[in-house]
Amino acid sequence: MLSIIVALLVNLLIETSVSFSVVVPGDPVVAHVGSTVILPCWINPPENAEALEIRWYRKEFSNTFLHYKPGKVPDMPVEPYRNRTSLTPRSDQSGGLKDGDVSLRLEKLRVQDEGSFRCYVSGESSYDSEEVDLKVTALGSTPVLFLKFLDDGRVNISCKSSGWHPKPSVTWMSDERRVLHPGGVFYSREAHEMFSVHSWTAVSRSDAQLVSCSLSLKTGELKDGRMDIQGIVSSDSSGPWKALFFTLFIFALLGFGLVGFFLYKCRPGKKPDKEIVGDVNIEEPRKHAVEITVDREHLHPDLMVTKNCKIMRDGPGYDHTGEGFPYELCAFGAQRFTSGRHYWEVKLTQENTPPKNYWLIGVVKHGNFTVRDRSALTPSSGYWFLCSDGPNGFHTNTDPPVKLSLTPRPERLGVLLDYEEGQLSFYNIKESKHLLTISTRFSGTVVPLFNPGAGDQSPLIILDCTKPVKSAEESSQPLLSNNSSNA
Repeated sequence: MLSIIVALLVNLLIETSVSFSVVVPGDPVVAHVGSTVILPCWINPPENAEALEIRWYRKEFSNTFLHYKPGKVPDMPVEPYRNRTSLTPRSDQSGGLKDGDVSLRLEKLRVQDEGSFRCYVSGESSYDSEEVDLKVTALGSTPVLFLKFLDDGRVNISCKSSGWHPKPSVTWMSDERRVLHPGGVFYSREAHEMFSVHSWTAVSRSDAQLVSCSLSLKTGELKDGRMDIQGIVSSDSSGPWKALFFTLFIFALLGFGLVGFFLYKCRPGKKPDKEIVGDVNIEEPRKHAVEITVDREHLHPDLMVTKNCKIMRDGPGYDHTGEGFPYELCAFGAQRFTSGRHYWEVKLTQENTPPKNYWLIGVVKHGNFTVRDRSALTPSSGYWFLCSDGPNGFHTNTDPPVKLSLTPRPERLGVLLDYEEGQLSFYNIKESKHLLTISTRFSGTVVPLFNPGAGDQSPLIILDCTKPVKSAEESSQPLLSNNSSNA
């Protein structure tokens, strides 16, 4: 009789201490940047998980970002998961916690979220945990193709795109579906850990047809850009005349005002009220004046900016070797433009100090916040600017670049963005001179671009042109602070 009782108690103990296991998918979960994803996790055999402790963490137990305990208010998730995570059923057929479903909902997905997430469940007599792998993808922009004629009779085609994760594969093809060999593929890191891509190939002019550049991810998602090379080659039959016009145009930009003025005046269908070079009435562009401030969120860490976000210079800790222009010291306007005309002015000197030797001023396509060197700052990449590089003179970033001899050195520069006309114009305010107009085609959103250079006594000052300019405008300015200061 006693042995029967003992056997019953043992069986009862075994039944009440049956352990559970945590189950997760065997394959990684794949989702896009910015989307909401469910990381499935459930316990087996199913039981009500409302009475269990649940944790989601990464790498280490101490890095728990979601913690559920029965009868207690859930802890506030730590950054960067605050307001982004919650426990949620993995499907419409799931009963949630009551059925042992402890899946994680993760919103506003970022590239940095990629990796392993551990699901941990604990009861009074059992616990278990498993990892869910998350792969994050980002489908970048549609590739943009650019063409350049080579001296050997071939055509070089460049393909550029941005906003990819992970690195996409690049495939060049002709219209006969013949794979073309790329001349090279270059990847660079953007903001938020995404990739930009630059590839190029060369084809014979006689064989040139429709050429496509396709960028694809392992998921099978892709984007491609195409260019009718044959049509462009055929339209280039006016070579000598185009070369002459281009030469004259460059001469105009370099200061041959009479030639530029004549060509511009004689173009049919154009109003003769916009001179390429020469004296201008500065009050005309000022009719389109807007207030410009610096975007602190995307400011280079080695720049110092005033609290009013209008004055900037290189910081005392910036280690500049003095070799080449410091292209990385860029600041970006907080104002965004997708249409219309917009004008602003920048002061390049202070009282009793010589004009700045180093500066870069223009516009940039919104989102291009990572700057490394001059080779990446091209119009095809979304940059348009005029640069003063000390003894190396003034130049644009156009292809080919335009070098200018500006005398006297500008003390106050005016910038006019005409979005629809695709023009970016620069003015020497003190001399009432139009210096240069860059012609292009803008797309998407563009913002002002500034770089104060390094080593000058004077800072770069964004002026407020919406009000009358006062003679002592900058006589009293807030103290400079680093980019972590509050506005």
